[in-house]
Amino acid sequence: MTDLLKRIDFRDCPKGGILSCLPSLDIAKSVSRIQVQEIIEAVVSNGDRALCEFTKQFDKVEIDRIEVTSQEIDRAYSQTEKSVLKALESAAENIREYQLARSQFQRLGSNQVVDRQGIRVSTRRIPIERVGIYIPGGRARYPSTVLMTAIPAQVAGVHEISMCVPPGPDGMPAKETLAAARILGISEVYRIGGAQAIAAMAYGTDTVKPVLSIVGPGNVYVSVAKQLVSSVVSIPGAFAGPSEVVVVCDEETDPEYVAIDLAVQAEHGPDGKAWLVSSESSVIQRVEKSLEWVISNSVRRDELASTFASGGYAALARDSDQIVELINEIAPEHLELLVDNYQLIAPHVINAGVIFCGPMVPASIGDYFAGPSHVLPTNRTAKFAGALSVLDFTKETSLVMVENDGYEPIADIVGTIADCEGLTAHSRSVGIRLSSVRGQP
Repeated sequence: MTDLLKRIDFRDCPKGGILSCLPSLDIAKSVSRIQVQEIIEAVVSNGDRALCEFTKQFDKVEIDRIEVTSQEIDRAYSQTEKSVLKALESAAENIREYQLARSQFQRLGSNQVVDRQGIRVSTRRIPIERVGIYIPGGRARYPSTVLMTAIPAQVAGVHEISMCVPPGPDGMPAKETLAAARILGISEVYRIGGAQAIAAMAYGTDTVKPVLSIVGPGNVYVSVAKQLVSSVVSIPGAFAGPSEVVVVCDEETDPEYVAIDLAVQAEHGPDGKAWLVSSESSVIQRVEKSLEWVISNSVRRDELASTFASGGYAALARDSDQIVELINEIAPEHLELLVDNYQLIAPHVINAGVIFCGPMVPASIGDYFAGPSHVLPTNRTAKFAGALSVLDFTKETSLVMVENDGYEPIADIVGTIADCEGLTAHSRSVGIRLSSVRGQP
């Protein structure tokens, strides 16, 4: 097995010129938006019948009922291995503690009362009433994604959570995924996936009640569908598509660490991106040798080989400054700094979904336990978006109050600007109140 990673030498690239040398990451172009739009329109027109037909077409499963009953969820929970339940419950507790702490931090910074010049403004955050979470299926089961999407919503105060997950060959979602839903008290579950699930949550059907916001990762069809329904429901700013990782290493890094961590993201399947970044060419050679062993001994060798063939890269950088520039242009979902001197790089990284610092911190720690959601920005959207958080499940509103004794200067300022803009009703609305404050008729 040779040339697992496509080599790109950036050492002679001038400062500010890296972007032009990067491969295109707009995976949305690989999907026909017309096809996704047709799926959405079919669900809007035909509702549950379209969902069943698409499940047969795409998931190769015939279902006669979309919802998963509470009895089926309980049965899945009882059939899940005790060790898995214990691990999920421990992870849920740790994730919830992190999200609660972050929520409190945000409250202290957001729920403010500001008094100045006679105006008192109280700003507060209100939870969205009803949200939908999308949990991938098919190639793997993802009970962890239930934790990483639902817990921030629950901490934010969301009262209604609807969950969509594709069915397996037996017509049911994975029992571990349903067990995670039961652990969190989620009882509204539908056995549908893909773009059709996004359409159902956005527009509703006879069975599926529409939501106000949709979160959760998925393949490119799911991601494009979320973009297409974004005028109907809230969609967090990140493109949460196929997985990405950038692993930075040097001569001191164990090549086995690097190889397995590249495989961690690549084993999710096609369309993902896995970058090895180093300033030493000998490091790349050693890692590739370890990577050959990892792939040949993996039960998911086909997924790994496919992802590395289409999205595996080895980048040779000039120095740590150029490594930082490269990272900020790639804007990876996951960034692993598997170097002892990660403190020289991490403070300068401004575009990354999450940063794992040091050789002993693989992305798997963040995927399952650390606390921040593993629903992260992909496809370079880390340039303007971050991890899913409690803030994505809230909206901000403000209460504005004016004291009578401070009204006069405010009214004069507002009236002057309104007159300048030619908006006489605006000016009059403060003018008549100013007269009242002055005791004039």
